[in-house]
Amino acid sequence: MVKGYWIPVLHSHLPFVKHPGHDYFLEEHWLFEAITESYIPLLLKMKDLCADDIDFRLTISLAPPLLEMLSDEHLNKKYEKYLDKLITLSDSELKRLKKDRDFLPVARFYNKRFIDIRKFFRGFLKHNVLNGYRHFSALGKLELITSCATHGFLPLLRENNTSVQAQISVAIESFQKHFSMKPQGLWLPECAYYEGLDELLKQHDLKYFFLDSQGLMGGNPVPRYSVYAPVYTPAGIAAFGRDPLSSKQVWSSVEGYPGDSRYRDFYRDIGYDLDLDYIKPYISPDGSRAFTGIKYYKITGDTESKEPYHPEEALTATGEHALHFCSERVKQSETLRPLMDRPPIATSPYDAELFGHWWFEGPRFLSNVFREMDRSQEIKPVTPSEYLSMFPKNQVISPSPTSWGHRGYYDVWLNGDNDWIYRHLHFMADKLQELANKHSEETDEVKERLLNQMTRELLLAQSSDWAFLMSANTAREYSSGRTKEHIANFNKLLDNFLTGTIDLSILEPIEYKNSIFEELNFRIFRDK
Repeated sequence: MVKGYWIPVLHSHLPFVKHPGHDYFLEEHWLFEAITESYIPLLLKMKDLCADDIDFRLTISLAPPLLEMLSDEHLNKKYEKYLDKLITLSDSELKRLKKDRDFLPVARFYNKRFIDIRKFFRGFLKHNVLNGYRHFSALGKLELITSCATHGFLPLLRENNTSVQAQISVAIESFQKHFSMKPQGLWLPECAYYEGLDELLKQHDLKYFFLDSQGLMGGNPVPRYSVYAPVYTPAGIAAFGRDPLSSKQVWSSVEGYPGDSRYRDFYRDIGYDLDLDYIKPYISPDGSRAFTGIKYYKITGDTESKEPYHPEEALTATGEHALHFCSERVKQSETLRPLMDRPPIATSPYDAELFGHWWFEGPRFLSNVFREMDRSQEIKPVTPSEYLSMFPKNQVISPSPTSWGHRGYYDVWLNGDNDWIYRHLHFMADKLQELANKHSEETDEVKERLLNQMTRELLLAQSSDWAFLMSANTAREYSSGRTKEHIANFNKLLDNFLTGTIDLSILEPIEYKNSIFEELNFRIFRDK
């Protein structure tokens, strides 16, 4: 008997990075890590679940920059070289550790793992990770949704409403391009909502979105079922609120499962531990240390004396934690059910990279959760669309402005470390809108190319990642540099356009490097 429903949501997003002039670039390395440690392992587990006839449902949001990168031929070729290098490194590790009884089994584990991932990438995925998402979506196991064009923080872009419209419309066009269908839902970047945003989502025929819990609980009126049922906004869009308990059990490294001492330690990587002369061929050519993905220690506990990692122990832990997670969902549902006119839902949104990249055993945990739910039949995993089809009548409320940043406010993306960016973003948006209105009938191909590239530079500068990284003091120099690069590109192209001296030697390198959204048309910024 079904006592409750579970909606797991994985948000997949990375900022657009492409450096065709370099054989190695650290930010491209971040993408390759995410593919190897999160995206492919999750797809491999889906394949195993289907092979074992385990029913599961998963909602995955794929942000447009990630779609563009995963389908980029240049980046896919680089990724395969990255895998080849990992396998070569793991071969070297087998030789280096051939007499080490503690670490040789782990080295064998990594060697086999990398070979299996490369085989899966070349075979099942046909050199494109998106083929895996298409496959499981066609089977009805995945509900794929989108996010905004470049993950722009919408409440801070609405000074120019056309920017918000463009972030949404470009995202939907990108999704349709890659999946040949329209998305039913949209992941609001950083779960950031402002009053009236639902009207824009309605105009684009979207059916639902997600909010952090305070977005619903601070709404008017207060939702009668808390976050355990969706609500409709005044525009008729469904909003699903994050369940704090099921989310924290998974993402918290202190109170959640990932902190278990049997799991793999994230930070102890041979890219930092081994002699530089040995490891140098496998890290940055300039000798800068970097993660390789080969990590030999388990978390162990709050100690510098780490113990060797044992994959079998960690896999046992995922089974224990999956059983606990499912039993907690049953208890939660049994408590809530008498208070509701339907079985409750627990909506659990996570960053996809938590599973595999940050928490190495996360994909196996998720697989074990689905197996346990399939066995017990007490909690049923569903997609948002399935839940809305079962329970189409829901309370209408006006959600509260919110984000899933610190305390639910916007200050992570607007503070003394990053506030300087917005005067540039607003100027660029206003200027582009002015040009789009004035030149909407433009027929000169080169001028159109230049205006289109100005649009790309604006969208790329609007990415919420840069403001976040500046605020978090993580890769601050890089994120500030990326923002300034896109602003400078925009202004350079604007000057070319206004003076009528378009220089292809300036335009073409920018087009080649920042090639996101090939079909983008600057006219999306004209007044509707």
